[in-house]
Amino acid sequence: MDEYLNVWNSDGQPTGKICLKDQAHLRGWFHPTVHIWFYTSTPSILLQKRGLSKQTYPGFWDVSVAGHVSAGESILEGALREVKEEIGIDIKQTDLMLIDVRKNTNRFDNGIIDCEFQHIFLAKLYSAVSNLKIQEDEVDAVRLFSFKELQKCRLKNHPKYTIVPADMRYYQFVMDSVLKVL
Repeated sequence: MDEYLNVWNSDGQPTGKICLKDQAHLRGWFHPTVHIWFYTSTPSILLQKRGLSKQTYPGFWDVSVAGHVSAGESILEGALREVKEEIGIDIKQTDLMLIDVRKNTNRFDNGIIDCEFQHIFLAKLYSAVSNLKIQEDEVDAVRLFSFKELQKCRLKNHPKYTIVPADMRYYQFVMDSVLKVL
């Protein structure tokens, strides 16, 4: 299915142009995305194992829910849609706490130039992980990671799990943000 995105400039402002997602990734055009980090009071963070068919980092553990904001959609509408699609739960806008907007650019060996403004949210997970309905073509699994486990992953010394090798300070920022709201 073709996915259309709003094109933004390098300052994070909409240009009024729309393009296909593949075109944005081919040309390195900025576009808005959402990252929703679900947490529990344990504290722990829900991570998803990226599907093996993903173009980038297949099989790696990543943010609870993430995705592109579709053309014509607000940031919050995109976040709510992605949560419903990827893990099958309905949440309200008031369940989301915006903690940051980050400009991020990644170049991949497969030619993708991903230029995003990532809208980063926290949301408390009220459902049991076993009740989540994952989007099987995007997500292979979900599980809660304790902060201790996530730290091991962040330091690349967990014997079982590998997280997306983003700026590892990002994971620490998320854990620190969760601790502030507990």
